[in-house]
Amino acid sequence: MPRSEDMAITGMPVGKVGVWWFLASEIPVFGGLIASYVVLRLGSGGWSDASSHLNFSLALANTFVLLTSSLTMVLAFAAVEEKKPRRLQANLLLTLLLGLTFLMIKGFEYAGEIGHGFTPGAGIFWSFYYGMTGLHALHVLGGIIVNLVLLVAALRDTLRPNEHRVELAGLYWHFVDIVWIFLFPLLYLT
Repeated sequence: MPRSEDMAITGMPVGKVGVWWFLASEIPVFGGLIASYVVLRLGSGGWSDASSHLNFSLALANTFVLLTSSLTMVLAFAAVEEKKPRRLQANLLLTLLLGLTFLMIKGFEYAGEIGHGFTPGAGIFWSFYYGMTGLHALHVLGGIIVNLVLLVAALRDTLRPNEHRVELAGLYWHFVDIVWIFLFPLLYLT
Protein backbone atom coordinates (compact mmCIF):
# COMPACT_ATOMS: atom_id res chain seq x y z
CA MET A 1 0.00 0.00 0.00
CA PRO A 2 1.51 3.34 -1.01
CA ARG A 3 2.24 5.88 1.71
CA SER A 4 0.24 9.13 1.69
CA GLU A 5 3.32 11.13 0.63
CA ASP A 6 3.64 8.80 -2.40
CA MET A 7 0.16 9.72 -3.61
CA ALA A 8 -0.61 12.38 -6.19
CA ILE A 9 -3.49 14.79 -5.76
CA THR A 10 -5.50 12.35 -7.90
CA GLY A 11 -5.29 9.73 -5.17
CA MET A 12 -3.17 7.52 -7.43
CA PRO A 13 0.46 6.70 -6.67
CA VAL A 14 2.86 9.25 -8.13
CA GLY A 15 4.70 6.58 -10.13
CA LYS A 16 1.50 5.46 -11.82
CA VAL A 17 0.57 9.04 -12.70
CA GLY A 18 4.07 9.50 -14.13
CA VAL A 19 3.82 6.39 -16.29
CA TRP A 20 0.39 7.44 -17.58
CA TRP A 21 1.76 10.89 -18.45
CA PHE A 22 4.70 9.30 -20.25
CA LEU A 23 2.40 6.98 -22.20
CA ALA A 24 0.16 9.93 -23.07
CA SER A 25 3.20 11.73 -24.46
CA GLU A 26 4.00 8.72 -26.65
CA ILE A 27 0.57 8.70 -28.29
CA PRO A 28 1.26 11.78 -30.45
CA VAL A 29 4.59 10.30 -31.54
CA PHE A 30 3.13 7.05 -32.84
CA GLY A 31 -0.21 8.66 -33.69
CA GLY A 32 1.52 11.27 -35.85
CA LEU A 33 3.52 8.63 -37.68
CA ILE A 34 0.47 6.45 -38.23
CA ALA A 35 -1.70 9.39 -39.36
CA SER A 36 1.01 10.57 -41.78
CA TYR A 37 1.35 7.06 -43.15
CA VAL A 38 -2.41 6.72 -43.72
CA VAL A 39 -2.75 10.15 -45.35
CA LEU A 40 0.19 9.59 -47.70
CA ARG A 41 -0.91 6.06 -48.52
CA LEU A 42 -4.43 7.21 -49.39
CA GLY A 43 -3.05 10.05 -51.51
CA SER A 44 -0.69 8.08 -53.72
CA GLY A 45 -0.27 4.68 -55.35
CA GLY A 46 2.31 1.93 -55.27
CA TRP A 47 2.07 1.20 -51.56
CA SER A 48 0.37 -2.19 -51.96
CA ASP A 49 3.13 -3.39 -54.26
CA ALA A 50 5.80 -2.34 -51.79
CA SER A 51 4.01 -3.86 -48.78
CA SER A 52 3.53 -7.15 -50.67
CA HIS A 53 7.29 -7.74 -50.21
CA LEU A 54 6.98 -7.82 -46.42
CA ASN A 55 7.33 -11.17 -44.68
CA PHE A 56 3.81 -11.72 -43.36
CA SER A 57 4.68 -15.04 -41.68
CA LEU A 58 7.44 -13.47 -39.57
CA ALA A 59 5.19 -10.54 -38.66
CA LEU A 60 2.40 -12.91 -37.64
CA ALA A 61 4.83 -14.92 -35.51
CA ASN A 62 6.03 -11.68 -33.93
CA THR A 63 2.45 -10.69 -33.18
CA PHE A 64 1.93 -13.98 -31.36
CA VAL A 65 5.22 -13.55 -29.48
CA LEU A 66 4.37 -10.01 -28.36
CA LEU A 67 0.82 -10.87 -27.30
CA THR A 68 2.13 -13.84 -25.34
CA SER A 69 4.62 -11.53 -23.63
CA SER A 70 1.70 -9.38 -22.52
CA LEU A 71 0.20 -12.45 -20.86
CA THR A 72 3.46 -13.22 -19.05
CA MET A 73 3.61 -9.59 -17.88
CA VAL A 74 0.07 -9.91 -16.47
CA LEU A 75 1.10 -13.15 -14.76
CA ALA A 76 4.15 -11.40 -13.27
CA PHE A 77 1.91 -8.73 -11.75
CA ALA A 78 -0.50 -11.41 -10.50
CA ALA A 79 2.47 -13.13 -8.83
CA VAL A 80 3.27 -9.86 -7.01
CA GLU A 81 -0.34 -9.61 -5.84
CA GLU A 82 -0.31 -13.24 -4.68
CA LYS A 83 3.12 -12.90 -3.01
CA LYS A 84 4.69 -15.62 -5.19
CA PRO A 85 8.29 -14.48 -5.80
CA ARG A 86 9.31 -17.54 -7.86
CA ARG A 87 6.37 -17.08 -10.24
CA LEU A 88 7.21 -13.38 -10.49
CA GLN A 89 10.79 -14.20 -11.44
CA ALA A 90 9.72 -16.86 -13.95
CA ASN A 91 7.20 -14.58 -15.65
CA LEU A 92 9.56 -11.62 -15.79
CA LEU A 93 12.16 -13.92 -17.36
CA LEU A 94 9.61 -15.20 -19.89
CA THR A 95 8.61 -11.63 -20.74
CA LEU A 96 12.27 -10.76 -21.31
CA LEU A 97 12.87 -13.81 -23.47
CA LEU A 98 9.75 -13.14 -25.53
CA GLY A 99 10.79 -9.50 -25.99
CA LEU A 100 14.22 -10.63 -27.15
CA THR A 101 12.58 -13.16 -29.47
CA PHE A 102 10.49 -10.35 -30.98
CA LEU A 103 13.64 -8.31 -31.65
CA MET A 104 15.46 -11.32 -33.09
CA ILE A 105 12.60 -12.10 -35.48
CA LYS A 106 12.42 -8.42 -36.47
CA GLY A 107 16.17 -8.52 -37.14
CA PHE A 108 15.75 -11.54 -39.45
CA GLU A 109 12.91 -9.75 -41.19
CA TYR A 110 15.00 -6.60 -41.67
CA ALA A 111 17.94 -8.65 -42.97
CA GLY A 112 15.74 -10.34 -45.54
CA GLU A 113 14.21 -7.09 -46.74
CA ILE A 114 17.54 -5.29 -46.94
CA GLY A 115 19.01 -8.31 -48.72
CA HIS A 116 16.35 -7.87 -51.41
CA GLY A 117 17.19 -4.18 -51.77
CA PHE A 118 14.28 -2.86 -49.71
CA THR A 119 16.15 -0.28 -47.64
CA PRO A 120 14.73 2.87 -46.03
CA GLY A 121 15.79 4.76 -49.16
CA ALA A 122 13.93 2.41 -51.53
CA GLY A 123 10.74 4.47 -51.35
CA ILE A 124 8.33 6.28 -49.07
CA PHE A 125 6.68 3.03 -47.93
CA TRP A 126 10.03 1.65 -46.82
CA SER A 127 10.91 4.87 -45.02
CA PHE A 128 7.69 4.64 -43.04
CA TYR A 129 8.07 0.91 -42.49
CA TYR A 130 11.57 1.14 -41.04
CA GLY A 131 10.76 4.33 -39.13
CA MET A 132 7.64 2.98 -37.45
CA THR A 133 8.86 -0.55 -36.79
CA GLY A 134 12.31 0.69 -35.76
CA LEU A 135 10.83 3.13 -33.24
CA HIS A 136 8.59 0.36 -31.97
CA ALA A 137 11.59 -1.98 -31.64
CA LEU A 138 13.41 0.68 -29.58
CA HIS A 139 10.40 0.79 -27.26
CA VAL A 140 10.49 -3.01 -26.96
CA LEU A 141 14.19 -2.75 -26.08
CA GLY A 142 13.37 -0.14 -23.43
CA GLY A 143 10.77 -2.47 -21.93
CA ILE A 144 13.26 -5.33 -21.93
CA ILE A 145 15.75 -3.20 -20.00
CA VAL A 146 13.14 -2.15 -17.43
CA ASN A 147 12.00 -5.75 -16.96
CA LEU A 148 15.61 -6.92 -16.67
CA VAL A 149 16.18 -4.43 -13.85
CA LEU A 150 13.02 -5.72 -12.13
CA LEU A 151 14.09 -9.35 -12.61
CA VAL A 152 17.54 -8.71 -11.13
CA ALA A 153 15.92 -6.98 -8.14
CA ALA A 154 13.48 -9.88 -7.74
CA LEU A 155 16.31 -12.42 -7.88
CA ARG A 156 18.28 -10.43 -5.26
CA ASP A 157 15.12 -10.13 -3.14
CA THR A 158 15.39 -6.32 -3.17
CA LEU A 159 12.18 -5.70 -5.14
CA ARG A 160 9.77 -6.16 -2.23
CA PRO A 161 9.46 -2.54 -1.12
CA ASN A 162 8.98 -1.54 -4.77
CA GLU A 163 6.90 -4.39 -6.17
CA HIS A 164 4.41 -1.84 -7.51
CA ARG A 165 6.98 -1.16 -10.22
CA VAL A 166 5.98 -4.44 -11.88
CA GLU A 167 2.55 -2.92 -12.53
CA LEU A 168 4.16 0.24 -13.91
CA ALA A 169 6.41 -1.80 -16.21
CA GLY A 170 3.33 -3.75 -17.28
CA LEU A 171 1.50 -0.56 -18.27
CA TYR A 172 4.42 0.36 -20.52
CA TRP A 173 4.71 -3.17 -21.94
CA HIS A 174 1.02 -3.27 -22.82
CA PHE A 175 1.32 0.11 -24.53
CA VAL A 176 4.11 -1.31 -26.70
CA ASP A 177 1.83 -4.23 -27.58
CA ILE A 178 -1.05 -1.92 -28.46
CA VAL A 179 1.21 0.06 -30.79
CA TRP A 180 2.11 -3.20 -32.57
CA ILE A 181 -1.59 -4.06 -32.88
CA PHE A 182 -1.95 -0.84 -34.92
CA LEU A 183 1.26 -1.31 -36.94
CA PHE A 184 0.66 -4.92 -37.91
CA PRO A 185 -2.53 -4.42 -39.95
CA LEU A 186 -1.43 -1.07 -41.35
CA LEU A 187 1.81 -2.45 -42.74
CA TYR A 188 1.14 -6.12 -43.36
CA LEU A 189 -2.59 -6.46 -44.08
CA THR A 190 -3.34 -3.51 -46.36
